[in-house]
Amino acid sequence: MAQRTWTAVDDYFDGLLVEEDEALVAANADAEAAGLPAHQVAPNQGKLLHLLARIRGARTVLEIGTLGGYSTIWLARALPAGGRLVTLEVDPHCADVAEANVARAGLADVVDIRRGPALELLPHLTDLAPFDLVFIDADKPSNPDYLKWALELTGPGSVIIGDNVVRDGAVVDPDSTDPRVQGVRRFTELIAEHPNLTATALQTVGSKGYDGLVMALVTG
Repeated sequence: MAQRTWTAVDDYFDGLLVEEDEALVAANADAEAAGLPAHQVAPNQGKLLHLLARIRGARTVLEIGTLGGYSTIWLARALPAGGRLVTLEVDPHCADVAEANVARAGLADVVDIRRGPALELLPHLTDLAPFDLVFIDADKPSNPDYLKWALELTGPGSVIIGDNVVRDGAVVDPDSTDPRVQGVRRFTELIAEHPNLTATALQTVGSKGYDGLVMALVTG
C-alpha cells in the first residue's frame, strides 16, 4: 500500500513539475531493453540534480557511475555554454548504452564518458579540477574512497552528492554485514568528521522505494 502511494505521489508531482522529454524517456527505455539494472535516479531526482547544478552555477561536473546515462543527461543539461561533464563507468555495456543515449540527447560534445574502474580513472582527472559538483552513484563499498577523490578534485563552494545512502533503513545498523551499508556508513562518518565539509542527508520515498542522499558543501 505504501509503495503504491509513494509512486502515485511521484507521478502527481512529476506530471506538474518534471519535464521528461523524448530523450530522457528513450534513455530509460533503451537501458531497460539492453538489460541494465533499474538503478537510475527517478525523474524527480534527476530534476533535483539538475536544479542543484544550476543553483550552484556549475560549469564542471564529475559523475561517478554512469549506468545508462539518464542522470548524466539531467546534469549535462544544467551546464552553461562551454560547460563539461565527466562521467566514469566500469561496465563497457553500460557505457555503450550511455554513449548512445547522450548522443541522442545532443550532448556528445558536453559529456566525456570514461571507461574503467573509477578508482583507476580518478587520479587522471586532476588537470580538470576543480569540479563544481560531484555526483557519486556507484558501488557503495568504495564510497569512502570516492569521497577522498571528490575532495581532491573539488574546491571551496563545490557540492558533493552521494546517492542511495539509506539502504531501506539499514544504514542505522552498525553491525550490518552488508558491505554496501558499511561503505555508506563510513562515507557519512568521514563527511561528518571533515573540517571543510558541511552536510545533511535526506530520506526519500517514491517510485524508487525508500532511500535517500547525502549533500555536502566544501567550505575550505
